[in-house]
Parts: sequence; structure tokens; C-alpha cells
Amino acid sequence: MAHARTPRTSWIDRGLEALAAGGVDAVRVEPIAAQLGVTKGGFYGYFSGRDQLLAEMLSTWETDVTEGVIAVVEADSGHEARERVRRLALAINVPDRVTMRVDTEVAIREWARRDVAAAEVLARVDQQRTAYLRGLFGEFCSPEEADARTAVAVSVRLTSYFMDFGHPGRAHEEVVELVVRELLS
Repeated sequence: MAHARTPRTSWIDRGLEALAAGGVDAVRVEPIAAQLGVTKGGFYGYFSGRDQLLAEMLSTWETDVTEGVIAVVEADSGHEARERVRRLALAINVPDRVTMRVDTEVAIREWARRDVAAAEVLARVDQQRTAYLRGLFGEFCSPEEADARTAVAVSVRLTSYFMDFGHPGRAHEEVVELVVRELLS
């Protein structure tokens, strides 16, 4: 009886999960195979080694958080810029997709401090994201204001991982919604 192969995407997703949980050093073939309930032999049917897995993890993350997000936001085009910013805020808040989680991004940012390939991917992602946001904000405010709103939006996204914006009377998510509302005013 033939056994179904573990999909390549499962290896990449589990690698990203390991990265988010413990940094790049936590991305190891044997523990990932154990989590998937398979032997590490299946890994080598897809990847030449750990370095290829790491490269594909970066590529998957880059595509999902740039082209993937933009495609979702721009779907059913015809939305005005403020609505596309609202759609963007929703598109990046998908906690069950490892590529969209802030802990994954934080781990990639830490990895990029030590690795040239990760740093290059991160630089491209940052450039594409900020250019896209500036363009959206630039449709309803000055270039200077678009720069400031872009900086605030990106900062809130990353800072929300490190601190709880909530306080008595308002949950963290409510405060983030207030920030989005202010960015759109």
C-alpha cells in the first residue's frame, strides 16, 4: 500500500513555526519530521538540506506578506484608498497563518541581523510594504503625511507584539482599531 507524502508546504510551515517559536537555530529537520509524524527521509525528497528549507521559508514568507497581502487588498478593485487600508489591516491579521503572524516576522528580523540572505529578503519586504502603504495614504493625504502614517502603521504592527496596548476599559484590539481609524482620518 502506498503512503501519501507529506506536502512540501507542511515542511515549510513547520519550519516557520519552529522559527517563530525559537529562532533560526530551532529550525531542525529531525524535530520537524517528528512533529509531522514522518521520518526525515521524506524531507530529502523535497530539499537538498536545511539551507534550502531556510531559503524556501524566506521565499514563502516574502511572497505571502507582500504579493499575497496586496492581492487580497486589491481584489475586487474599485475600493477607495481608505477602504483598501481597512482591508489591509484585516489581511495582515490572520493568526492561524504562520506567515502572517507578528512572532514570525520578529524571528525573521532577528535572523536578518546575522544572515545576509535573510537581511536581503527583509529589506525587499520592508521596501515593498512601505511603498504600497505610502501609495495608499498618498491617495488621500500629502506625501509628508503619507510617510508619517506609513511609519506609524508599521510601528504599531511590530510594537503590538511586544506590548499590550490595552488598559482598563479598552482591549488591545480596540486600541489597534482606534489607531487604524486615526490613520484613516
